[in-house]
Amino acid sequence: MKPAEAVCVADNLERVQARIQAAQRRAGRTDEVTLVAVTKTVPAERIAEAYRVGIRHFGENRVQEFEAKRPQLTLPEAVWHLVGHLQSNKAKRVTELFSCLDSLDSLHLAKKVSAAAAVAGRRVPVLIQVDLGQEPTKFGVSLAELPALVEQVAALEGLSLRGLMTIPPYLPPEQVRPFFRRLRELGEEQARRQIRGAEMAELSMGMSHDFEVAIEEGATQVRLGTALFGERPQR
Repeated sequence: MKPAEAVCVADNLERVQARIQAAQRRAGRTDEVTLVAVTKTVPAERIAEAYRVGIRHFGENRVQEFEAKRPQLTLPEAVWHLVGHLQSNKAKRVTELFSCLDSLDSLHLAKKVSAAAAVAGRRVPVLIQVDLGQEPTKFGVSLAELPALVEQVAALEGLSLRGLMTIPPYLPPEQVRPFFRRLRELGEEQARRQIRGAEMAELSMGMSHDFEVAIEEGATQVRLGTALFGERPQR
């Protein structure tokens, strides 16, 4: 993969869209898959380039990093996703900076974001992050805790629960397939409960190395950084 500064986002986007469509055909799907361009470490001018070629959904990992970029980005149709872990002391900032929170992982955090959203007069769309790989470096609610958290989040007036998200272990695509399948099953289980306020229509799963398998297993959102922008610079 070329370094980020040498990559043409338009060319990569065309290739990625073709791969998304091929994965949908293999799965017999005709519904829409949302491409979320993950812009961690990507400068504002590259984000604007991606917007110019048609990308509308962008995912950031850290509140502080996006806070520094945001004043340089006048992109009226952009949808800003927070896809990284959110510390509860930044709950107010997420309601001011982001369109949605895709990494909700606790009731404590949910209450903080809901309260901040209510003060701002809005409802924040959220996805619950599920810990399927049980890796110590990753966040997410456990399988045992998920049903109760769905009920609790759905009852909060400042949040709009849209579905689930996961970050599985970094493995070859076919080895990750069971994690994606399990998230789809969990989403279906929660949808069958018909909890008021829990829409459960979204599954955010799949990144640059495994998004085609994720789509085959039901992803409605894929989060792609390297596939669009090239390799991130090494620290």
